[in-house]
Amino acid sequence: MSQVSILEKHRKQYQPKVPPSLRQGIAKVKVVEGAAAEPAKDRETIRKSFPNTYGKPLLSFQAGVDAGETTPLRIGVVLSGGQAPGGHNVIAGLFDSVKSIHPQSQIFGFLGGPGGLEKGKYETITAERMDAYRNTGGFDIIGSGRTKLETPEQFDRCIEVINSLALQAIVIIGGDDSNTNAAILAEYLKAKGLTTSVIGVPKTIDGDLKNMHIPVSFGFDTAVKTYAELIGNIARDAGSAKKYWHFIKLMGRSASHIALEAGLQTHANVTLISEEVEKRNLSLEQIVDDIARVISARADAGKNYGVVLIPEGLIEFIPSFKTLIGRLNDLLAKNEAAFAKLETADVKIAAMSGWLEAEALSAALGKTFASLPKTIQLQLLLDRDPHGNVQVSLIDTDALLAELVGRKLKASPAYKGKFSSQRHFFGYEGRAAAPSNFDADYCYSLGCVAAVLVKSGRTGYMASIRNVSKGVDQWAAGGIPISMMFNMEQRHGHRKPVIQKALVELEGPAFKALAAGRSRWEIEDAFIYPGPIQYFGPSEVSDAITQTLELEQG
Repeated sequence: MSQVSILEKHRKQYQPKVPPSLRQGIAKVKVVEGAAAEPAKDRETIRKSFPNTYGKPLLSFQAGVDAGETTPLRIGVVLSGGQAPGGHNVIAGLFDSVKSIHPQSQIFGFLGGPGGLEKGKYETITAERMDAYRNTGGFDIIGSGRTKLETPEQFDRCIEVINSLALQAIVIIGGDDSNTNAAILAEYLKAKGLTTSVIGVPKTIDGDLKNMHIPVSFGFDTAVKTYAELIGNIARDAGSAKKYWHFIKLMGRSASHIALEAGLQTHANVTLISEEVEKRNLSLEQIVDDIARVISARADAGKNYGVVLIPEGLIEFIPSFKTLIGRLNDLLAKNEAAFAKLETADVKIAAMSGWLEAEALSAALGKTFASLPKTIQLQLLLDRDPHGNVQVSLIDTDALLAELVGRKLKASPAYKGKFSSQRHFFGYEGRAAAPSNFDADYCYSLGCVAAVLVKSGRTGYMASIRNVSKGVDQWAAGGIPISMMFNMEQRHGHRKPVIQKALVELEGPAFKALAAGRSRWEIEDAFIYPGPIQYFGPSEVSDAITQTLELEQG
């Protein structure tokens, strides 16, 4: 990082704010044990899977007194999964905390994610290197990866690396799958007699890793503000040109938190929420009809322009589409060898259509498949992910809806407007953005919390900060056992304990706020233009939190 922008130069000087319990340094933090924490269901099954780490107490932090002489800590850190703004500050908080305990403490960054831990690829993070990445976006200080640590052979290789470096702890910064693996690794190490701690940190821009103790995962704030700026810019352009409907797909495969927050921030004309589509059992045709209704109504008002927000995982929440995808997965697995020999797109589509039509139970699905644009048909037949599932991020849902809406309007004699569409996918634009003040503070504090959990000898815990909607002076730091977030789900034909994804709550205040406003936003030009993230200036601007967090927690 030899050259930096002027903004980055000033951001390096930013001093993240931390909760009161951490302000005297982690050597003076008192860890207070609360009640034993258990999952909401499947308790006995999960207890049997985690006999050494199950039922640990909730932890809260208080300012205490200096514990006296300390010894150096040696901690490994892993960035796991997709990027999220603020990851570098988690490492910075961890680095500064362990150095404050003892100047000879060391942080080892494993390169390329969990695979770096398994293979023993790492670099020692020095003060000079850490300083170059403070308050910056991305995960490029050590890189990330999606290797799953789940087999005894993998865990044993990790143990060899842990022993060779004499590590007291591994801190895994990741989402629900990554923290599930962190809990499994913690249990495995404990069962093998190791005292090495494994601590998780909640990361994902999707916002689907949260509960009463984890109000928000880091990166969500920055990513959604980045997308909202772009959406606001597009809305301004749409109102200026007055001739385009913009269909914008937003990241969020399993949950629609990003789309919901972006809708609240910008007042887009249409904001689709996957969870609502599933709850109402809407078909693809009904979704298209509803968008066409809004476009027609605006055309009647002389407005041939607007903005539609689409969650990335929408099609998997459409019941009929979900059934179709499941059947396609089965047929592709069943006919894997035959399908691999097919060379052209037309031949592949024809073969799949024939397989669907040949089964009585799949005949209706065959009609749905046949009604789709050719590009979408082919995307549904692309290579599956490691879990055998369709890669929904590669499906142009924005193009699908734009084309079907266009067909609908063209066939309607009542429609007198002019329909032209533009399509966008906002995903990578927000994953590595420079963290907002909120994420810079939150992530640095999470790193400090992880250090306290390591120092106090905890394992199988996730760093937690609550009351984050009320200003840093009221933030409450602590730790929660990862096992308390588990539920049993079917994975690869087996029931396994995993952290349950938090979906949009249709009875929650954030969705209700969207539902209350959107009938007006459909017709009126009620757009809000959030503008770029502000890092300096009045606190109400530079320290603002998301509307979702304000509505849910405030």
